[in-house]
Amino acid sequence: MDSTNTAHQVASFLLETEAVKLRPAQPFKWSSGWNSPIYCDNRVTLSFPYIRSYIKQELAELIKLHFPSAEAIAGVATAGIAQGALVADLLEMPFLYVRPEPKKHGMGNQIEGKLLAGQKVVLVEDLISTGGSSLKAAEAVKAAGAEVVGMAAIFTYGFALAEENFRKAGIALHCLSDYNALTEAALANGYIPESAMETLAQWRQSPETWGV
Repeated sequence: MDSTNTAHQVASFLLETEAVKLRPAQPFKWSSGWNSPIYCDNRVTLSFPYIRSYIKQELAELIKLHFPSAEAIAGVATAGIAQGALVADLLEMPFLYVRPEPKKHGMGNQIEGKLLAGQKVVLVEDLISTGGSSLKAAEAVKAAGAEVVGMAAIFTYGFALAEENFRKAGIALHCLSDYNALTEAALANGYIPESAMETLAQWRQSPETWGV
């Protein structure tokens, strides 16, 4: 996470638009099978022009600050495509996107767009959980002969597993907001009571076993 002010503003926007829902007493079930008091779909923010623009601007500033050598932006399909395209347009950089796997028809592309050998690429994601799908996209870009200089995302849960995965992959990750900023904003703005904070902290520490 970069700026504290930005982190709390983005967190407030995610709560305001209901891109993030917090239900400590009625947990969600993730596709991984984990029980979770939080559900996040940052694509919802695209429906709010002012918030969409704010996130676009902040991602662009983050990329200029941390990845000044970037020559192209790649969105991670599917949620990172729209955000990546908005940021690439603002930065006046080439844009492409990366599928989870190659298409099973046509040209069989996994990467859509013109990617040049040796091109320095920043990947854009909307959400980081374990980092698995994001790093798979990064590997596809590397395999195509380009250089991944880093990844920028709107939000991260901040799991230790994700941090370890990015460290092992040697890819720098910078996010606009994180779980701590989100829970603080939720409490400050009355989305959750003080009594829910301990439950939310417990989940954050052991998400794979929480509620089992």
